[in-house]
Amino acid sequence: MNSENKKVVLAYSGGLDTTYCAIYLKKIKGLEVHALTVNTGGFSTGEMEAIEKRAKTLGVASFKSVDVTEDYYQSCIRYLIFGNVLKNATYPLSVSAERMVQAIAVAKYVEETGAAYVAHGSTGAGNDQVRFDMVFMGMVPDATILTPIRDLKLSREQEIQFLKEHGVEMNFEKARYSINKGLWGTSVGGRETLNSKDYLPEDAWPTPLTEHKAKKISLGFEKGELKAVNDQQFGHPVRAIQYLQSIAQPFAVGRDIHVGDTIIGIKGRVGFEAAAPLIIIKAHHLLEKHTLTKWQLYWKEQLGSWYGNWLHEGQMLDPTMRNIEKFLEDSQITVSGKVFVTMEPYRFTVTGIESPHDLMSSRFGAYGEMNSGWSGEDVKGFAKIFGNQTAIYHKINEDGKHPK
Repeated sequence: MNSENKKVVLAYSGGLDTTYCAIYLKKIKGLEVHALTVNTGGFSTGEMEAIEKRAKTLGVASFKSVDVTEDYYQSCIRYLIFGNVLKNATYPLSVSAERMVQAIAVAKYVEETGAAYVAHGSTGAGNDQVRFDMVFMGMVPDATILTPIRDLKLSREQEIQFLKEHGVEMNFEKARYSINKGLWGTSVGGRETLNSKDYLPEDAWPTPLTEHKAKKISLGFEKGELKAVNDQQFGHPVRAIQYLQSIAQPFAVGRDIHVGDTIIGIKGRVGFEAAAPLIIIKAHHLLEKHTLTKWQLYWKEQLGSWYGNWLHEGQMLDPTMRNIEKFLEDSQITVSGKVFVTMEPYRFTVTGIESPHDLMSSRFGAYGEMNSGWSGEDVKGFAKIFGNQTAIYHKINEDGKHPK
């Protein structure tokens, strides 16, 4: 330990892991703990006040919160929407997307305070440890990284026992689940996600089901960004996302368990609750299918998938990401219009779109019915040329000449 500089900046969420870190670093390591909570849009004013109060009861030297929701959207979320990013066709990167933004904010605070240490509550089995470590190593290389949970190989039960021994009072039953809230969804981890079979119980989900009657809504997109819900215009997509979340979450839609490959090479499961993100991505994708060409859709799918995977693995700062972002943004020029969605308990249906850029125009024919842009002879000629190379291949290799 640095004998002169005892300052440690702790990335603090107020959950079980970071509560343990605050007590351990102060009472066991004798460090001066400066807690920083980075709000990525998941905390209300009341929740932030509760987190600050909890931190101060732990005896931290200081507490600070910073709201990076706007930067989170501009630097990350908008591209996840443009790319229709769902990891393994399931997960909207609810947590992995925000960790880089949080880590960057923590690194800046380390520089501001001149702390000799920086700490986070990651375990040794997940992705967050790599994401935080890579940012800290790059931005504050002189700060020593401390990770008590990882280094001591602690279970959640051991953390709870330690905190009880040090007189910490909190809802330990709820603390048995690791919950991370942000603008792009909430993740839920616990005993059930540590195996391959069990599903999370109803009371583990942060938002209970309270809406039981189907509800129809419309989403208004402008150049790929959500700007309106039910014709109510929002000055910024962040406000639109938050509003949609408030009316969609009570239907308990957007719940699932993601199974994926971690950065460190093992399989992992995590529950998530992401009503607005899933509705937005599915609605945006449908709008794109109507307003983009076949090859625009094809290349967007390739690049969007790669972008999401690289972001998931903590590589947000890779310059290649900036190159792909420019492509994704350019592809959204015609992605404007209204998308219609029906929400019901535990599910939603994207039913259709309206757009001035809809390529499914009746001026050029109706699929399977009639056409007005070409003749039957045109199609015969097209089919002959389009299949010419395949026909030549089979003629050359006929009569058993096909290579074995």
